[in-house]
Amino acid sequence: MNDLILRAARGLPTPRPPVWFMRQAGRYQASYRKLRETYTLPEMVRRPEVAAEVTLAPVRELGVDAAILFADITTPLYGMGVELEIVEGKGPVFARPFSGHEDLKALRPLEPERDVPFVLETIRILKERLQVPLIGFAGAPFTLAAYLVEGGPSRRFLQVKTLMYREEDLFHRLMDFLARSMARYLEAQVRAGADLVQVFDSWVGALSPADYRRYVKPHMRTLFGLLKPLGVPVIHFGVGTMGLLQDMREAGGDVLGLDPHTPLPWAREVLDKTPVQGNLDPAVLFAPKEVIRREVLRILEENGGRAGHIFNLGHGLLPETPEAHVRYVVDLIKEVER
Repeated sequence: MNDLILRAARGLPTPRPPVWFMRQAGRYQASYRKLRETYTLPEMVRRPEVAAEVTLAPVRELGVDAAILFADITTPLYGMGVELEIVEGKGPVFARPFSGHEDLKALRPLEPERDVPFVLETIRILKERLQVPLIGFAGAPFTLAAYLVEGGPSRRFLQVKTLMYREEDLFHRLMDFLARSMARYLEAQVRAGADLVQVFDSWVGALSPADYRRYVKPHMRTLFGLLKPLGVPVIHFGVGTMGLLQDMREAGGDVLGLDPHTPLPWAREVLDKTPVQGNLDPAVLFAPKEVIRREVLRILEENGGRAGHIFNLGHGLLPETPEAHVRYVVDLIKEVER
């Protein structure tokens, strides 16, 4: 097996940085668009053979160094009794946003083998077919809480912050419930065969460092503490998190994901020997190839050959991204080894 990403995630030297992309299975691919003519996203996730094929396609088509399980961060919420719908062009929309103690009582503790058996079966299928490591993943407690309380994607996060400030005890109980549920979800993925996992805290950048420390950090410590005995590398990623990075490192995880606004040299200095992942701006992939080459080489130069760097974007691939440009980035990274 190509184990570059496993070595890099542990801070070990590699002949070149491993490369993969967040949202590397998606609408920028012709093969994915073809499947979406037949299936909705939830239908694809619930059909293990289909989900496995979607996961495998970028590995075959791009030559990336890792596969990431095809699912959605809201997938486990269905099994917890949450009613939601994935709306095209908008994202998850919840029938009844979380607002009080009764809603917490209504949440069902996640039992992965019972609630998401299709996810685990997808992993088992993939482990028979992959020659690169498989990344499992889950949403972080705050990001899931934001979706639940806001009722869907948000720009201001007013509802979840209001709950956080007005009902602190309830908020902490919700966060603890989600942290422990996601720990069980990720543990089940590892038991099924995932080689490493990533925790996506996509919306935590909406918080100040003080609020992160008070309302989020204790629950991230719970989550990462429960994952530690599994013995697999854990990537901790958020967006808009430059001001939170040191607290995120203290919260846990073996690798820190960097968004495009976090300077790589600064992060490597602040984080010392902690491995990092990132952080090309996804918009760069819309530029001419000479610009893509310049930006990729800039990131490699900024890392300076230090061990523990996983090359990735600073956020997910966008649907309109030219597929050939994604392959070009992979080819550029592989040139380093030659």
